[in-house]
Amino acid sequence: MYELKTLLPQFDIKLPTCMYHLKNVSLAADPLASGSSTSATTSASTSSCDDTASVAARQEKVLKQLEELKAQLGQIRAGLGVCGKTFQHTTAFQNGGLKEVPLQDVVINGHPNFIPYALLALKNAWRDLYTIDVKTFTHSTMADIGPAAREFEANLAKIPVNPALPKISVTLIWKNCEHTEMISSPTMYVPIYGEVNIIRYLGRVGPAEYRYEGSPLCNEIDLVLDICYQLLRCNTHKTQVAMVRLLDKRLQKQQYFGGSQMSVADIGVYSSLIRMPAITDKDLTPALLAWRKRAKLVVQI
Repeated sequence: MYELKTLLPQFDIKLPTCMYHLKNVSLAADPLASGSSTSATTSASTSSCDDTASVAARQEKVLKQLEELKAQLGQIRAGLGVCGKTFQHTTAFQNGGLKEVPLQDVVINGHPNFIPYALLALKNAWRDLYTIDVKTFTHSTMADIGPAAREFEANLAKIPVNPALPKISVTLIWKNCEHTEMISSPTMYVPIYGEVNIIRYLGRVGPAEYRYEGSPLCNEIDLVLDICYQLLRCNTHKTQVAMVRLLDKRLQKQQYFGGSQMSVADIGVYSSLIRMPAITDKDLTPALLAWRKRAKLVVQI
């Protein structure tokens, strides 16, 4: 065979001195590669055992330091009056969800032309289960919020805050924005767009009676909320009526969209219909008209 010459010249490579040297921790040497004898293998095995014991000793030292640090953090928590649990549950499934750690406050930016009636509907529907404390402010981009938004604020203020119930504080800011958006984290600006998606979020942290993720009708409720999302974005009356027909098919002969009890799907549909003044009673089927009367007794809008 032909002998190939080396393409790269030979260089003297100097190893860096700022890095740790890793020892061979294998339990046995390779006799074929090194040609070592049995005694050499035994020596390498003994050296490897010593290295393994050294690593285990360092690990024990690190674990001990972590325990000391954990004890120091516990003392700091106790001095500051902070809960000593490593994980604070924001929702509780025991006792009807009444014993909870207060949730992080949320901020909702909304335009007065697209009033989030779902907040008022949820506040009325949950008045005996959960408290949504809504405070409203006006951004400098809005000169006047209009009579509808002022009436909405007045209706929110009429519902008292029950301190005995679990509560989430919501700050509603009237702002010249294109979409209704919710900010759930004060440190990371990760908005949740759309009133329907805000309903989904509040449904997850609200009372246990309205948490639908573990329900057999979970997919059905999500589908109804998706139809509401599309309904609010229809540009023509024809497409709006088509979405209403889809809602009628999802309702069928049930009392509510979630079955025999009120759910966040009913909140979404009710709020969406209020925000669509072009949809009149003539566009609603008898089943939807009967459903709206039942839902109105709960949401009181």
